[in-house]
Amino acid sequence: MNEKRNSFSSSIGFVLAAAGSAVGLGNIWRFPYLAAKDGGGLFLVIYIILALTFGFAMIVSETAIGRKTKQSALTAYGTLHKPSKWIGVFACLVPFLILPYYCVIGGWVLKYCVAFLTGGGAAAAEDGYFTGFITDLWPPIIFDVIFLLAVAVIIYLGVNKGIESLSKVLMPVLLVMVVGIAIFSLTIKGREGGLSAMDGLKVYLIPSLAGMGAKDVFIVVLDAMGQLFYSISVAMGIMVTYGSYFRDDSNLMKSVNQIELFDTVVAFLAGIMIIPAVYVFLGEEGMRSSGPGLMFMALPRVFAEMGVVGNVVGAVFFLMVLLAALTSAMSVLEAVVASLIDAFGWSRRKATIVESSLALAIGIVVCLGYNVLYFDVKLPNGSNAQILDIIDYISNNVLMPVVAIGTCILIGWLVGPKTVIDEATKNGERFGRKGLYIVMIKFIAPVMLFLLLLGSVGIIH
Repeated sequence: MNEKRNSFSSSIGFVLAAAGSAVGLGNIWRFPYLAAKDGGGLFLVIYIILALTFGFAMIVSETAIGRKTKQSALTAYGTLHKPSKWIGVFACLVPFLILPYYCVIGGWVLKYCVAFLTGGGAAAAEDGYFTGFITDLWPPIIFDVIFLLAVAVIIYLGVNKGIESLSKVLMPVLLVMVVGIAIFSLTIKGREGGLSAMDGLKVYLIPSLAGMGAKDVFIVVLDAMGQLFYSISVAMGIMVTYGSYFRDDSNLMKSVNQIELFDTVVAFLAGIMIIPAVYVFLGEEGMRSSGPGLMFMALPRVFAEMGVVGNVVGAVFFLMVLLAALTSAMSVLEAVVASLIDAFGWSRRKATIVESSLALAIGIVVCLGYNVLYFDVKLPNGSNAQILDIIDYISNNVLMPVVAIGTCILIGWLVGPKTVIDEATKNGERFGRKGLYIVMIKFIAPVMLFLLLLGSVGIIH
């Protein structure tokens, strides 16, 4: 048997690996930022509803496609329905584009982790620290290489010795750290007479429609749906690939439900972990910092405000983020490596080396985009961008919605929902939410995804 066709040894191995893929940088900084920006509890409620409907439909579909075909993304779609091979090409292109810049950001996290572990948290909180680091020539490249090398070694070891073994260790550790920091966050006291952590928690949990019209609510729905791509690792070939490793005698529906629960709980805790702390020290403006602004500038300031204990909390936080980034990057690299093995018959060694080398080359270009190759352009959605932002926009805003739409059309109309339902219940399991699944995959999800795509490319605002 081809090494690549090794299976996860147990359902829990699959669940932890898939959850590890889902719990990444997007969950840690993007979810809390969107929750703060989009009415707090309103975003949270809409996200949970979408996770149980749209997210459920996409996870089941992609996992079933993988298990039924025993192929990774590049070849699975064509195996299931030959004219749909193009979906697999796009689905493989997404992780190929994401991996280089994800490892660059992973390198940034590693840099901050080292800074806090060595007592340099105060310096990391100073204005200009982050900008000075990413605009420097060699340090970002060095940290990118270290992070990428760690990911490549894990994938080189394979499904059981690499991905599954590490996920079984890292995911419980990660969950404990998330819970611990979330609890600590709620105990934080700000300046005398100032804001409290509980005030921040209320902003996060209580839905607010103040000043919001129908269009604003619609934007919240699109934001929540876009976040699901990050949160559940769909439309990027990962769930198809992991599905191909899922044992035929394992309960697919039960595992999907566990992934849903794990992801939603961690995303929810990420908000508790970050929003109250940032709210106490930086107010609502600090909460609305997005992306690097939140993780690499706002949060170090929060840790600095905590005094001596802040350096310890900062070290634990960035170590946790590093583990989350590592488990996600593993799945991104595996999606490409598995596709190269299936499509071209390469060995795991060759596929890992080739893809990692390409990711390194593109990653160096991304690093140089902040100094030697710096330029600034405006994207169709109105945001300013450098090299990293352009690659992120193409992969996340264009290709991922297209892959998801293609998957819905394939399952909903070309091969039929029964294909997925039969695969998911092949051992006599019960397919919960069957009616919802059929309506979602055939009608609701394609329409919502099309609107998301229009919004992503700036056609609707």
